[in-house]
Amino acid sequence: MAENVITTPGFVDLQVNGFAGVDYNSPDSSLGEIGGSLDVIRKTGVLRVLPTVITGPRLEMIAALRNLARAQRDLPNGRMIAGFHVEGPHISPEDGPRGAHLLECVRSPDFTEFEDWQEATGAQIRLVTLSPHWDEAPAYIERVKQSGAAVSIGHTHASPLQIQAAVDAGATLSTHLGNGAHRVLPKFPNYIWEQLSEDRLTAGFIADGIHLPDQFLRPAVRAKTPARSILVTDASSPAGATPGRYRLGTQEVDLTMDGRVVLAGQDRLAGSALKMNDAIARVIRVAGVSFEEAIRMATIQPARAVGLPENSGAVVLQWDGRHIRIIETVVETV
Repeated sequence: MAENVITTPGFVDLQVNGFAGVDYNSPDSSLGEIGGSLDVIRKTGVLRVLPTVITGPRLEMIAALRNLARAQRDLPNGRMIAGFHVEGPHISPEDGPRGAHLLECVRSPDFTEFEDWQEATGAQIRLVTLSPHWDEAPAYIERVKQSGAAVSIGHTHASPLQIQAAVDAGATLSTHLGNGAHRVLPKFPNYIWEQLSEDRLTAGFIADGIHLPDQFLRPAVRAKTPARSILVTDASSPAGATPGRYRLGTQEVDLTMDGRVVLAGQDRLAGSALKMNDAIARVIRVAGVSFEEAIRMATIQPARAVGLPENSGAVVLQWDGRHIRIIETVVETV
């Protein structure tokens, strides 16, 4: 057997907008396309994934969720889909925090819309990302939490008091902390410091060297501690594909030669092309966490954050001190 071969739990990715050229935000993505994309994701060591539907027209979001739930139910590899993440539409309308989400589709929290998502998925919504600046946010968070889904703060311009109110109401996560933010912030207080210093929040990080410079990732993981940090890819349809033009919902995106996913003709990031095995390797190299800590950031901790069993399947990998190569994945059959 090759040197440095290690067996770990299967990786868990809570934020995947698409993969291998397939857009999870499109109700028109076929079951065959979705199944093929899951096979490619599995080659990165991810055995459980939350397909993520972002801000869009209400009926189109519901249709996308219904299509993904059909894939979960009917595909031979549909068990990889461990539930669903809805990122928006209850986010900040401001440029910067809104990211690549469509301004005209941003709207205030509405629990009847959440109930529509649950109906479309068979009550499989595991995670909802919203901005707590909305007056309706605390009551909405309480009801979503009572339903069994986790709530994450993201794409926000909320004040420290609004963030604290959201956490008191039951928010437990920060979505891709450091991204979906203004280019310039007050030195203090600001919504990034507030989330970094709130021990009741577990932070997700996109460790691709594009979304977060190393000079932020390193101190941010230290501030949260590895035990309160998780890795996400925020992958969109170009991930695992070749440079070119793809779709993210109703928008076109480009995968550039240097690995960035941007809105077509713009420089605004629109998801990533990151693979989870590369994210784990990078956080070890950059943030100084141990191999064991980094693996927990991609396995047990994200599973626990959304109420999944802590272990399902295994990954056999080779770690050479800089890169992780996936050798084999084993999915539990029970």
